[in-house]
Amino acid sequence: MDCLTIDCDYLFPRYAAAYLLIEGDRAAFIENNTTHAVPKLLAALAQHKLKPEHVDYVVITHVHLDHAGGTSALMQACPNAKLLAHPRAARHIRDPSRLIASAQHVYGKERFDALYGKIDPVNESRIQEMEDGSSLTWGQREWRFLHTRGHANHHFCVWDSSLEAIFTGDAFGVQYPEVQKGGRWIFPSTSPTDFDAEAARESIRRIVEQPGDRAFLTHYGEIRGLEAAAQDLLAWIDFSQRVVEEAALIERGEGALMLFCLDAVNGRFRTEMGKRGLNSPHVWELLAIDRELNAAGLAHAARKLRS
Repeated sequence: MDCLTIDCDYLFPRYAAAYLLIEGDRAAFIENNTTHAVPKLLAALAQHKLKPEHVDYVVITHVHLDHAGGTSALMQACPNAKLLAHPRAARHIRDPSRLIASAQHVYGKERFDALYGKIDPVNESRIQEMEDGSSLTWGQREWRFLHTRGHANHHFCVWDSSLEAIFTGDAFGVQYPEVQKGGRWIFPSTSPTDFDAEAARESIRRIVEQPGDRAFLTHYGEIRGLEAAAQDLLAWIDFSQRVVEEAALIERGEGALMLFCLDAVNGRFRTEMGKRGLNSPHVWELLAIDRELNAAGLAHAARKLRS
């Protein structure tokens, strides 16, 4: 069968996806969102007359919690599953304490619990680290794992031979269905703390070079026409790099640095919305998280550049 997209209903509908792949009477998940989303993943299994015991693999592109926050809960529910992760991501799955502490510092414990729920360690024996360029055969299909820095240093993408498609996590940007009414709109995620413009460009090039013209984005869903989408992403990354370089010259305090980046990012979003006739408070609010996170990522990169 083809790939099943599961709406994790994180923050708002069709914002974050997990994917269910079925190979005969076996199953695998790519991405899992948060602990609160795990019942949705298990329900998708049940709809296809499969049980948690039939899940062979749980795959995460990176450990940001909207991609991997449900890992421990899903692994507990699926006793035969092996977790496939980037080597740098695997350490946070074995011991998520730093990840949890960092997120609780940002959100506060109450908000963290509401967003992500309980996150436990996963036993090392159930984790398989996938090196750059490594492959794995599952049934009639092959998966190839590509380390794709730029958004996060612990990020990989997964190319699937049966689908001739690649699961891109956040390395090939975000494209919400809600904002496609005025034509395709895809933009990169430059959230803290690992934005690297040249690494992001190289990741995009690697993705486009893979066989097929099909990608599954965590945010959100399947897209085609990867060459054209890549050009849009690269143009936005060029813009982001200019913002970082200009921000690094600011000699005032941290507040001024963040304000400069936020003004620049908001201006770019307004321009792109205007081109597509999307000038509405609803769309502006829908994109608020991306605007703020992208600006914060550029500010962080600027701080590193001037230090």
